[in-house]
Order: sequence, then structure tokens, then C-alpha cells
Amino acid sequence: MYDLLLIRYGEIGTKGKNRHVFEQRLQANIQAALKSLGIEEVERAHARLYVPLQANLEDMVKRLERVFGISSFSPVVRVPLDVQAIEAAALEVVAANLREKQLDGSKLTFKVNTRRANKGFPVTSPIMSRDLGALLLQEFPQLSVDVHEPELTLEVEIREHYSYVYTEKIPGPGGLPVGVSGRGVLLLSGGIDSPVAGYRMMKRGVAPIAVHFHSYPFTSERSKEKVLDLARVLSTYGGPIPVHVVHFTEIQKAINEFCPGKLMITIMRRMMLRIAEAIARQQGAAALITGESLGQVASQTMESIIATNAVVQLPVFRPLIGADKMEIVDLAERIGTYKLSIQPYEDCCTIFVPRHPETHPKLPEVEKAERKLPVKALIEEALARTEVILCGEDQIFR
Repeated sequence: MYDLLLIRYGEIGTKGKNRHVFEQRLQANIQAALKSLGIEEVERAHARLYVPLQANLEDMVKRLERVFGISSFSPVVRVPLDVQAIEAAALEVVAANLREKQLDGSKLTFKVNTRRANKGFPVTSPIMSRDLGALLLQEFPQLSVDVHEPELTLEVEIREHYSYVYTEKIPGPGGLPVGVSGRGVLLLSGGIDSPVAGYRMMKRGVAPIAVHFHSYPFTSERSKEKVLDLARVLSTYGGPIPVHVVHFTEIQKAINEFCPGKLMITIMRRMMLRIAEAIARQQGAAALITGESLGQVASQTMESIIATNAVVQLPVFRPLIGADKMEIVDLAERIGTYKLSIQPYEDCCTIFVPRHPETHPKLPEVEKAERKLPVKALIEEALARTEVILCGEDQIFR
């Protein structure tokens, strides 16, 4: 019955003269999301996008529910700008809904909502809604009108070249299309927080480049695979994600040998940010992204954040900084990363951890402790041994 999916956006509509850039990116991202289903045609016209129903509707819905920038979408019947054609489509759509609901003699409340974006159409919205409502009441005695809390709403959009008739509005994730805000390097651990941070920045249009610090043999190969699985889940929201797996073992050994135990975590984080910034500059990324939440652990106090930020020039985005743990867990469950994150495989942040880490490190003290490290040589070696793995929705490309 339905011909198309009609796709709406929200925030993009506020972008003024630059709106076409956001629209084009959203169009490209929808095409990428649906390509494996055999759909390559996405039409864009007058604040709407249209996708032909050339694949299983349920499969298409699952893909579009994860495309940032979409506020909602609907399966629609497209008809000419003609009153009789609209009436015929309305009868067809409502009849199909009534068959699905299988009413046993009970009434179903409804209303008609018409939007006339095309002011050249000769019938106004209120009259169109009134006349369609009367037609439906005449045709379907099981219907009754309720304009305040209807069980069924027939939507009619009269636009520039066609009219669209539908009853269902499926929510999208909102936000901005991935890629319109540039690239950012995401420090991706195997924990709960960093994948959620990546998701939030993707929702603001950032295309992530992931960096994972791996300390083999102190951390297992399975811990690395877990992170790649997390990246693959994130890729379902914005396309394939390159993961830079940094060999971090020698750096952790050196910190353990030469630096005071209470400052190990702070110095380790400083080394991570240095390496992440170097990768960002190589890849043309404009910011770093971490999953830090203020006060959650020793390395996430204000003093610790000041000490780690001091070694980089690029901005460090912390989208979870004001979130509590339960908020983060709830979102992790919703986006599909939580069950992976709680798998019991250690990452590099859980080894060589001092019993009493410094929670309020002073920057001069940290810098003094770091002087014993061959910082430049350690970073160069780590970068030289970095492995890049592309994680896509269905597989991991090595």
C-alpha cells in the first residue's frame, strides 16, 4: 500500500543559509545506511526527504532509527494534488489500519490533521480535514471523532508537487547528521562511559576516530576485541569507524618504573592525550573526546583534568562531564553498548593502578615527576606500533 518513507528533520531547519549543507549530509548518510538493503535513491525536496519502499519496511525502520538528523519518518501513500486522489488514499489507509486493529464491534476514535504547505492548493486545511472526516465516518461506522485524544490520526500533507497520506509517525534520534561538525578523536576504552561519550558527540554531528590503548600481554587480545565490538555498535549510528590500537605497554612500564606511584594515573592520562592529539593532527581531527564524568574516579577531579589538559592544545570535549553514573548506564543500555562494556576483560587503565592515587595533583609536581621519562621517544615508538582497524556495521576490516 505505501509508496515511500517521508523523512523529516528538526534542528536542521534552523540553519538558515547553511541548511543545504546539513540537508546534503543527511541525504548522504541515509543513502549509506540503506545501501546494503539495495536502496540508493533518496529524494530531497522542500524540507523533506523521500525514500522508495524497495525493501522490507521493518529493516528500513531499524536503519533509519539510528540516523542522526532525522526527527521522525512515516510510511506514506503519495498521490497527485487532487481532492479525489487524496480521498481515495485516505479510505485505503484507514481501511488498512482497521483491518490491523481487528475491532470486535467496538468504536475507534479518530481525527484528521491536514497540513497545506502548498498554498496554491484550492482547499484549505480545515475544510480538507472536515470533509475527509465526514467521508470516513460515512464509510466506516466503527469510527467516532475525538479531536483531543484520538486512537487514530489520519495525516495529510499537501506539498509542492504531491500529497502524502499516512497515519504513523516513527521517532528518529534527532541531532545533527554525522560529519557536519568535523572529526574528533575518541579515547575509547572497554568501559561504559567512553562509548556513550562517542554516541553523544556523533549526535552533534562529529565523525569519530577511535583511539584505544592496549597493553599486551598485561591486557588480553579479548579486551581489544571487546573494544572493536563497541566501535562496531557505534558504527551503526554513523558509518564505519577507524580504531587506532596504540601499543601502550612500554609507556606503562616506564611510568611504573620511574614515576611516583600516586601520580601514575595522572601521568598515564597525559601520555594518552599526547598520543591522541598526535593522531588527531595526522587525521585532520579538530578535537579530542573522552568519557570523563566529574568526580567519578581519581583521574576525573578538577585538578586531575587540569593536569592532563595541560599537555595538549586541541580542545578536549567531555560530553558526560555533568552526568551521573546511572544516567550514563541508562544511555549505554539504550544504544546497545552496555552488555559489551561490562564483559570482564581488563583494559590498560586497570593495570598498574596504585592503591592510593593522588586525587588533587598539582601541575608542577606532575611535570617534575615526568622529567624522568623519555616522553618523545615513548610516544614515537607507540605511534609507530599503532594498528588501524576499520570497524563497520557488519564486520571488522583489518
